Amino acid sequence: MGMSRAQYFIEKLELQKHPEGGWFKEVYRSDEFIEQDALNARFSGRRNISTSIYFLLEVSDFSAFHRIKSDETWHFYDGGMLEIYSISTSEKLKTHKLGLNIENGELPQITIPAGEYFAAKPSSEFTLVGCTVAPGFDFEDFEMPSKQELLNQFPNQNEIIELLGKV
Repeated sequence: MGMSRAQYFIEKLELQKHPEGGWFKEVYRSDEFIEQDALNARFSGRRNISTSIYFLLEVSDFSAFHRIKSDETWHFYDGGMLEIYSISTSEKLKTHKLGLNIENGELPQITIPAGEYFAAKPSSEFTLVGCTVAPGFDFEDFEMPSKQELLNQFPNQNEIIELLGKV
């Protein structure tokens, strides 16, 4: 039996397990920096101008709710549509469809604004995407609260948090 398409990408792109779920590999980190005094006060130090990763979710995986201090743009590459759920600071839930079926409301590129909690779940066997972060990603800017912490903060979003929150 041959390898699945998801396994093909995991192997050929040398993807590793990601803390929020799924598989990833950083493929770009700019050599240039934005100095701290030119950044918003939410950043604790200088940041690379931009970073990007490959990110793959299999049907049994999900990317748990988390947030970062930068905008994150998702780019669709292969597989099935990916649903990305974001919760704004005003507690509004938005469902984004990342994919190529424009007639079905899907878009090939979606940006999640800095500071919004977001999670993702594939609609089929797998989804391969790219994520570009600017200012560049730094784990200092990454926050993944527990399911209970999210439920306390967003009590009106309990159904999606139960489904895609970190245990």
